[in-house]
Amino acid sequence: MASDSIHEPEADPEKSPQLPSPQPPPYTPAEERLLLRHQDLTILPLCAFIYFLCYLDRSNIGNARILNSAAHADMQTSIGATPYQFNIALMVFLVGYALFEVPSNILLKKLRPSRWLAFLMFAWGGITMSLGGVRTFEATAAVRFLLGMAEAGLFPGLVYYLTFWYRSDERSVRVAFILASATLAGAFGGAIAYGIGHMNGAHGLEAWRWLFIIEGAPSCLSAGLVLWFLPDYPEEFLKGREKEVAVARLRVEGSQGGDRSMTWEDARGTLRDWRLYGHYLIYFGVSVPFSSLSLFSPSIVAGLQYVDLQAQLMTVPPYAVAYGGLAPESLSP
Repeated sequence: MASDSIHEPEADPEKSPQLPSPQPPPYTPAEERLLLRHQDLTILPLCAFIYFLCYLDRSNIGNARILNSAAHADMQTSIGATPYQFNIALMVFLVGYALFEVPSNILLKKLRPSRWLAFLMFAWGGITMSLGGVRTFEATAAVRFLLGMAEAGLFPGLVYYLTFWYRSDERSVRVAFILASATLAGAFGGAIAYGIGHMNGAHGLEAWRWLFIIEGAPSCLSAGLVLWFLPDYPEEFLKGREKEVAVARLRVEGSQGGDRSMTWEDARGTLRDWRLYGHYLIYFGVSVPFSSLSLFSPSIVAGLQYVDLQAQLMTVPPYAVAYGGLAPESLSP
């Protein structure tokens, strides 16, 4: 007697849905290590040098404020500013900085990183040198605002630049290494101000004017170095197997030189992301003491009864110790 039960046909294993097995990356760990080492040696020293010059030119007004104050040849006395007015001149830098950070990053992508960063370096170097010619509080405030405009694009631009070269989990240690150069600039700033303080009256100029002229010139001269030697994108700079590995690594987590420009929809999506505002709060908390210390440490040290050029010299040890601890930590895996 034939059975009334219904027999289900056996599933064809070749036609049954299967989850795709994870594919190994198209490069070996050794190839990735060699690539990262090549990239680090190529772009990180130059990026750190750029930020070093930027921070040196940004914070030297703190040294100029008290340079040769015992002879009444300091900047605040020379321009006839009250302490309140001088603090306003320090503050307007941040107004220009805040207004031009985002537009500057947009231009970095449109004009290529090497060109835009070189232009910014030449601009802030020239503006720093022009501070050596100011004679009033109003002129000082105006030039400081322009300096904020010029320097606004550098740090966010460098962070954005690193997204073309590194994955998200690799960027923080590189950013830390670049930031460490700011503490090195603080140490050099005090030492340079001490030396230039002995030039007071040379060619009829106060030493603080020489400070701006001498510290602004390297930024202008180094702009050509950045223009010629800072590579823009890994897919253009690297060759052969290194290029293949770099492109494969950054296919998902990195920016591409040939990607489309940001749209208003991209901007709206970013502004709706709560993480953006968390980063704002963290950066605000870090920046206030960091910027304040760089601008006011010479005045603070002078208030500890260190006189004139000695006060400049005594600002060096804290920054030197900070760099000695921060730089190795930023390089640790």
